[in-house]
Amino acid sequence: MSMLLEQGVRVRAMVRPGKKADHRITAACEQVPVSLTDIEGLTQVISDCSAVIYCAGSVRGRHAADFATANIKGVQAMLEAMTNANSESPFLLMSSLAAGKPHLSDYANSKYAGEQVLQDFPALSWTIFRPPAVYGPGDKEMLPVMKMMRRGLLAHAGPANQRLSLLHVDDLANAVVSWLSAPDRCRHQTYAIDDGTPGGYSWKSMAEAVCVRKFRILSVPRFLLEGVAGLNLLFSGLFGYLPMLSPGKVRELVEAEWLGDNRAFTLATGWQPQVNLKQGAEQLFKT
Repeated sequence: MSMLLEQGVRVRAMVRPGKKADHRITAACEQVPVSLTDIEGLTQVISDCSAVIYCAGSVRGRHAADFATANIKGVQAMLEAMTNANSESPFLLMSSLAAGKPHLSDYANSKYAGEQVLQDFPALSWTIFRPPAVYGPGDKEMLPVMKMMRRGLLAHAGPANQRLSLLHVDDLANAVVSWLSAPDRCRHQTYAIDDGTPGGYSWKSMAEAVCVRKFRILSVPRFLLEGVAGLNLLFSGLFGYLPMLSPGKVRELVEAEWLGDNRAFTLATGWQPQVNLKQGAEQLFKT
C-alpha cells in the first residue's frame, strides 16, 4: 500500500463495516466499509477502480465453514461485482502455497477452492499469487517464531530435511507493483513466488540466518503437537475462539516441502526479490 501511495497511486482499502477506522492504515489511503459478500456494495466500490487486489483471508478456524467467507465466498462476490460493473480491470488474488495441497487441511482446501472460483470467470483478467510464509514489519504469525530463533532456540515439528520458502513483505509488495505494470502478461497465471533462495531453507539455515548467538534446534514430536492441537480444538469449542493450531495445521507443519519458484513471474515482469532471510531478520530486529 505504502509503495503504491509513494508512486502517486490512489489506493482504497475495503474494511469491515461497523468498525472504527483501522489506525494501521495510513491516512493517505481511503478506507471504504463494505462486507465481503455484499455484491451490490462491492460493485459500487470497484466501479471506477483500475485494478483490484484481494488480500482478505482467514487462517484460523475449527471447521471448513470458518474459512469459507473470506477465502471462497468473498472471492466469488468480488468477481460477481466486477462482472456487474462491466469491469475490465485486472484482478489479483492473494492466495497461499497451501492451495497447492488442498488435502492437508480445511484452510488449504479453502484457498484452493477460492482459486477455483476464478475459473468460472474466464472473461476477467485475473492472476493468482501463492506466497509462502511472509514475514516483516506488522507480522504476527511468524514474529514469535523468529523472536525465539533470535534468542537461540528453534523448535520445529517438520522432518529434519524439511525445506521451506519464505518471503519478506517488502518483496511481496514489490511483486504486486510489478504485476500492476504488466497484468496482461500475467493473465490467468498462478505464481508461487519466494525470496529466491535456491531450494528454500532448512531449519539449520534459518537458524544461522536469524540467530546472533549459539543456537539449539529442537524437534517437537508429531504426536505431542497433535495432542496439543486436539486440546486446542476442544477448548476453542468450549470458549468460542478460532484456533490457529488444529489437526489440519499440524499436517501443514509436518509437510516435507513448501517451495516457491520465481522463474515464470520474473520472466513475465522482471521482478526480482531483494531481501533474503538474513537481511530481513537484521531489518526486523535492528534497534
